[in-house]
Amino acid sequence: MANQEWKNGTVVTEFILLDFGNGPELDCFLFLMFLSIYLVTITGNTCVVVLVVVNQHLHTPMYFFLGNLACLEICYSSNILPRMLLSYAGGDRRISVRGCFTQYYFFGCLAGAECYLLAAMSYDRYLAVCEPLHYPSRMDTKLCLRLGAASWVSGFLSNSILTFLISNLDFCGPNEIDHFFCDSFPVMKLSCSDTRVAGFVTSVVAGVCSLPPFLLTFSSYLHIIATVVRIPSATGRKKAFSTCSSHLIVVILFYWSIVVVYILPFHDTHILPNKVFSAFYTILTPLVNPLIYSLRNKEIKKALQKHMRKLLAF
Repeated sequence: MANQEWKNGTVVTEFILLDFGNGPELDCFLFLMFLSIYLVTITGNTCVVVLVVVNQHLHTPMYFFLGNLACLEICYSSNILPRMLLSYAGGDRRISVRGCFTQYYFFGCLAGAECYLLAAMSYDRYLAVCEPLHYPSRMDTKLCLRLGAASWVSGFLSNSILTFLISNLDFCGPNEIDHFFCDSFPVMKLSCSDTRVAGFVTSVVAGVCSLPPFLLTFSSYLHIIATVVRIPSATGRKKAFSTCSSHLIVVILFYWSIVVVYILPFHDTHILPNKVFSAFYTILTPLVNPLIYSLRNKEIKKALQKHMRKLLAF
């Protein structure tokens, strides 16, 4: 009966997202900061997508995955930051129950897809560096398309289960979510239903979506580093280590944040650290990924400079 009343909208029809803080002065600062982050994120990732599409010499497996990652980051940021900007600009932090679950659904789908996509990218780099003679035959067009499609489909399928479980909980009490977006555990804390099953399944799905891809990614980079060590040129080793270390830092921050927020028992975690760790993979990762994975790449920079010269000449 309670569940039926909630579905009819007679109990809780909207949630209030508390974001990072209150107060006009803090709201103005946070609005400007997140607006800058959003604009840089969208601009950087859009540049990567456009460059990969319009430049024929970038139609390779490596840049195919980079383009997919950039598209994913655009969707990722656009799912969370615009609502935050509206709340800080207008002070209205309300979000409908349906809108909240919709945001959570796409957030979880994109997060899961990113885990698998990072693993596919690391496997591509492993073949290119450690097995260069077999790279053209193994990483062909069909495999690229399969890995890319599998990353997106796996992310969307995995979070469909969690969204179904959470959306069927009863919400009949407080409606303030102490977070900056609709995430699973902060939403479940407001439910008047038994959330043990939903919490357990969330941790299990998060573990399945993050731990195997992380192990594959980490082991791929270890093999890459071991191969790079044998490079006779000191300049070549330094360049390769610089790239690998940057990639590893981003990957470790991304996965470690997911482990802390979702896989550790949610009833033992604190809100503020969870917000900080959540910001790593929802806000900072989409910001730095185009810089780390793409714009430090020589081919991407050459293509960007060429098109900028054409634009300036025009």
